Amino acid sequence: MQIPEGKKIYFSSDNHLGAPTAEESRPREEKFVAWLDHVSEDAAAIFLLGDLFDFWFEYKHVVPKGFVRVLGKLAQLRDRGIPIYFFVGNHDLWMNDYFQKELEIPVYHKPKEFLFNERKFLIGHGDGLGPGDKGFKRMKKVFTNPFAKWLYRWLHPDIGMPLAQYFSVKNKAISGEEDVKFLGEEKEWLIQYCRRKLETKHYDFFIFGHRHLPLDIQLREDSKYINLGDWINFYTYGVFDGEKLQLKQW
Repeated sequence: MQIPEGKKIYFSSDNHLGAPTAEESRPREEKFVAWLDHVSEDAAAIFLLGDLFDFWFEYKHVVPKGFVRVLGKLAQLRDRGIPIYFFVGNHDLWMNDYFQKELEIPVYHKPKEFLFNERKFLIGHGDGLGPGDKGFKRMKKVFTNPFAKWLYRWLHPDIGMPLAQYFSVKNKAISGEEDVKFLGEEKEWLIQYCRRKLETKHYDFFIFGHRHLPLDIQLREDSKYINLGDWINFYTYGVFDGEKLQLKQW
């Protein structure tokens, strides 16, 4: 994609709408909708890098209640012709084709390469990448197993939704309370993941979420890693103007 003059690409992650309750997340949803309104003025594209919702599960004919403000705004932006891309996170990994069918927003379950103005990007949510975190990786294999999803679908939504929401909010690693401490470059597993990728292929920019911590790390002279932070504590986002990639705060 060649970015038209005066246009920009925006990146956001980790809103966790619905946590700890729908009522308490409402102000954050309204703030995010205001941000979407603002960036739509010059957006060539918008990337949402996962965990937009604190829990999301698609039954055959049912999706989670609520979030009408953000869903309506996404629909409006798509109707205006603004491309939007969605990467599932560890909270909304049970997303299927609702966004694609209702909003015409493509959904990705793994990191994906993009080329913008001859700059190569690797973009994804970031969960389960790099060394370590073996417990989460085992858990993710269970959650993404088709048979496990089929079993869960047999729970009535009035049981399945609140049950999952309860465990989602209670999990400290998921809530982000343990994610907002910088561990140092040698212990940050996403930094290690990016450096290993650079051993075999060049990327100008790596963009991930999941860590709930805004990070701007120069991996080497011609490659940078950005972690987008979150919309719980930091309200940070990324913006690429065709030349530079920056972290900003709303």
